[in-house]
Amino acid sequence: MSDMDKKTNGHVRPIDVPSRESKSPYDAEYKEQKKKENERRVKGTASKKRDRMSGNEAVALAIKQVNPDVMPAFPITPSTELPQMVSTYISNGEIDTEFIPVESEHSSMSAAIGASAAGARALTATSSAGLAFMWEELYIAASDRLPLVLCLVNRTLTGPLNINCDHSDSMGARDSGWLQVYAETNEEAYDNFIMAYRVTEHPDVMLPMMVCYDGFITSHAVMNIETLDTHSVREFVGQYNPDNFLLNKDMPMAVGPYANSPYYMETKFSQRAGMKNAKQVILDVCAEYEKISGRKYGLIEEYRMEDAKYAIVIMGSVAGQTKDAVDKLREYGIHVGMIKVRVFRPFPGEELVEALKKCQSVAILDRAESFSGMGGPLGSELKAAMYDAGLKIPTVNYFYGLGGRDYTVTEARDVFKDIREIVRRDAEPVQYKYVGLRDKDAAKPEDIFEFKGPDQMDIRLSGDGVKISK
Repeated sequence: MSDMDKKTNGHVRPIDVPSRESKSPYDAEYKEQKKKENERRVKGTASKKRDRMSGNEAVALAIKQVNPDVMPAFPITPSTELPQMVSTYISNGEIDTEFIPVESEHSSMSAAIGASAAGARALTATSSAGLAFMWEELYIAASDRLPLVLCLVNRTLTGPLNINCDHSDSMGARDSGWLQVYAETNEEAYDNFIMAYRVTEHPDVMLPMMVCYDGFITSHAVMNIETLDTHSVREFVGQYNPDNFLLNKDMPMAVGPYANSPYYMETKFSQRAGMKNAKQVILDVCAEYEKISGRKYGLIEEYRMEDAKYAIVIMGSVAGQTKDAVDKLREYGIHVGMIKVRVFRPFPGEELVEALKKCQSVAILDRAESFSGMGGPLGSELKAAMYDAGLKIPTVNYFYGLGGRDYTVTEARDVFKDIREIVRRDAEPVQYKYVGLRDKDAAKPEDIFEFKGPDQMDIRLSGDGVKISK
């Protein structure tokens, strides 16, 4: 028995030892398949322009192209550039949106609610504590079934004071009744805003939407982007012609009235129906958008999941690093894949379960704590969906990138190693690990587990931490 086997009492599950010769047939054909997919890809009817933009620039351009009626806003880092850029477009006469400078984020959402209730197409933008200051109004917007849009540039909620990215702001509002869509890239953030009004204004939905993207990582980093021509965008979005609104003299109505016990529950049930309907509406809008843009979207994005044994489920900008890790480990014959959750509300539980059902182990990565003792928001909801579906797969919930902590390709590869070792040793998963946590005990020799095979990599474990390879 080897020293490694002695340490684990010989309980090592006999699975394939990866080598460069053990690639699956899927991997051997992967590049050819991707080439054919690109050839079959819808080109899109819109005229396109190649450019380089930050995420905030891209979303501001999308706002300009949609040309909404009203935008109240109060600046807060890292979303400040959005109202700055939109107000510049207005000052230059490029759009006729009514910009309302307000004294706080609470007032910003209040003004957006009033504008939407009056029949206008409205939006605002914020981050972090700005969203928290809107808290009361978020629930009002959703319960009044107002189809307004909030550009949320994700940033950590204080404390301690931090201006960098995690998802604590939007995840704190996940049960407010708002739709939530998350972007990996600047181009996806641009596309998500263009599609947003088509979803929110659909008569089967009529709920507000948060268009979320990672602060500084996506909002300020410059990337290559392909934009669409303004005529195609406005034709796609269309005119907003609400059936019911406060300024309609032919149909007097009240918005936000007092609802006591005999009526309150019915309003919540109605919101739930709109959220449920949103799944299909989002898919339909994405399919229609593909026809003009050539870009395909859904509730989730699967990356090399066709024969994946080990999968990471993640959201936002770090999907890019995870894809790089998947590609690298695939070179060594390790069957790994990734699922990016694009739409968190409505939660795509059934779709995720279907995509994961062939896996041997799963890592769910959260960029926000919930302090429930039962995992993060994404982890707890996905595990519940798996339980309801009877899907019994070893699953570990990790926390990463809190307060803007870097998440690297190496860390993604280490997470894959961790969940692969669970299968290899037929071990009970240790839950709620922090990725990249600094710890003085991390360098202890007994915390280092070596993996056999040409893909060898170290994972240093200390308490709840998954440590990066040195």
